[in-house]
Amino acid sequence: MATAVDRINLSAPWIDERDEELVLEVLRSGRLSLGPTGPRFEAMLAETVGSRYCAAVSSGTAGLHIGMRIAGVGPGDEVITSPYSFVASANCAIYEGATPVFADIDPHTYNLDPDAVEAAITPRTKAIVAVDIFGYPCELDPIMELCERHGLALVEDACEALGARYKGRPLGSHGHLTTFAFYPNKQMTTGEGGAVTMNDEQHYELVVSLRNQGRLETSSWLQHGRLGFNYRLDDLSAALGIGQLEKLDRILEARGEVAARYGELLRDVDVAPPLADDEDHVRSWFVYVVKLPEGADRDGVAARLAERGVASAPYLPSIHLQSYMRERYGFSEGMLPVSEDCSARTLALPFHARLERGDQERVVEALRASL
Repeated sequence: MATAVDRINLSAPWIDERDEELVLEVLRSGRLSLGPTGPRFEAMLAETVGSRYCAAVSSGTAGLHIGMRIAGVGPGDEVITSPYSFVASANCAIYEGATPVFADIDPHTYNLDPDAVEAAITPRTKAIVAVDIFGYPCELDPIMELCERHGLALVEDACEALGARYKGRPLGSHGHLTTFAFYPNKQMTTGEGGAVTMNDEQHYELVVSLRNQGRLETSSWLQHGRLGFNYRLDDLSAALGIGQLEKLDRILEARGEVAARYGELLRDVDVAPPLADDEDHVRSWFVYVVKLPEGADRDGVAARLAERGVASAPYLPSIHLQSYMRERYGFSEGMLPVSEDCSARTLALPFHARLERGDQERVVEALRASL
């Protein structure tokens, strides 16, 4: 049995002295929130993804929720999204009283199948939340065409995909509301935190107001122009974000190298590796998820990995089969077979920018033995 010291964890952020220095500067300044550091971070992130506007928020979930509010989603509306995602992709619609509608996914990309999305559109459909799962870009062009043809709002959940590119352009640069997240297991971190990018100035002003309790730029501190939320990102988190953005290229390169090493090491192991990039899709590596063979006992594999000191996680359970979704909407097995098959067989292995080759070799040997 491996000790805690020997354990190879699932993820780890890249924090260095520069990050500490920037956070300390904010601590010493006394401007811990609504100071100058937040706008600096937003400007850097907007430039990084090629967006006109960027508004930092307290989490990716907060960004998705604000996206639903801007889309005008409300009771009686339906919002189509992926079942193979983190629950926030659907919860954001429920927060506004709308009903989540799930379209099945492509078995190779694990992203929304545009044909399934089209089949799910009804007169009640108000918006689509398109997910870039595991950092692999979704089929943006067909989905944007569907939104245009049917008069639907598009909110892109790129919470796992900072640095990814679709048809040569960074995610976040396509104009519509796009949400990123910076939890410590993401490509870069602000601790908690997220951001919304967009090209529409009115949408930007609305996001800025909604994240700050509905205050207007022209209002005094305690005057509010609309119902809003406390979804601000503090300056300490923004300072950490600046340090992370300064080395984002290095982080992404290192994560790519770790992924490439896994690809080599897993060649003779009976698992399906993540889908490779192509001309239109360049992944930003968030997690390294393999698909086990049909009939494999994934829980048993995970337990045997844990005995060998290797962390793993069942990425991802299908949202519609979560207990609260079943109870509220009557969802059940068999509704979304591709997502359900992936959910039964996919497993995340330890993955981060500074994972050493020796640890990767140990992970792969443990996986081979566990299978």
